[in-house]
Amino acid sequence: MKIEILGMGCSSCNKLEKDVFATLKELNIDAEVSKVEDFTKIASYGVLMTPGLVINGKVYSSGKIPVMATLKRWIEEENKK
Repeated sequence: MKIEILGMGCSSCNKLEKDVFATLKELNIDAEVSKVEDFTKIASYGVLMTPGLVINGKVYSSGKIPVMATLKRWIEEENKK
């Protein structure tokens, strides 16, 4: 699984990254997690507000930090694919 955190390093982007790692640890799931700070690449996903979350190439959120239960559900769903 590939997870991308989209953002320029703001506090919300850092919080989302922390939450992703915590969720992966809780679920005992291995994933390639990267932080995308290049605006051109962020915009290529159609994301205009950060933080953004992309899992396996699909944009799951933009402009907000998802609650942990939602984040957990998304990661579990993508892990089953």
